[in-house]
Amino acid sequence: MKTRLNPFYKEGFVEAGCDEAGRGCLAGPVYAAAVILPTNFYNPLLNDSKQLSEKQRNELRPIIEKEALAWAVGVVTNQEVDEINVLNASFLAMHRSVDQLKIEPEHLIIDGNRFKQYKQIKHDCIVKGDGKYFSIAAASVLAKTYRDDFMKKIALEYPQYDWEKNKGYPTKAHREAIKEFGTTPYHRLTFRLLSNQLSFEF
Repeated sequence: MKTRLNPFYKEGFVEAGCDEAGRGCLAGPVYAAAVILPTNFYNPLLNDSKQLSEKQRNELRPIIEKEALAWAVGVVTNQEVDEINVLNASFLAMHRSVDQLKIEPEHLIIDGNRFKQYKQIKHDCIVKGDGKYFSIAAASVLAKTYRDDFMKKIALEYPQYDWEKNKGYPTKAHREAIKEFGTTPYHRLTFRLLSNQLSFEF
């Protein structure tokens, strides 16, 4: 099935698409990416990363990195998530990704319905934007794949939490491991880590 994504939101501007990954996780950082694509970019496979298989995302990543005019990934640690809350962490991760772009964008398009303005650059929030615009979809693929790689890496340190499969999300197995083994330095301690959590000793 061919994608029906749009090449840009505002014609005539250097536009960066932004998206994040990992907001709903119990462990690990929030990742975000910003991507500026050429106006003639097209890829029939590219879509919202959640609609793609892991194999498809990993196939797309080097294509995006090669063909993008600029791209970058920003990270906010789980400790920072606990300090500033996950919504602000997602904004900060996107700001950090835009900070690193080798081309300064004139306009940002953000997946979702909220964003904290970055410098003086105008932005538009687009609900389900990762399924509507190539640059946001590309950002979603980069954020997701880079975060997944990190979770697989730390899964080697803490194999009992099954992070190589659940990527830190609140699966039954993940919560049972927290109940049995406690937390790690990668867990978000302000999150509801147990499904029936009333009190929890960290």
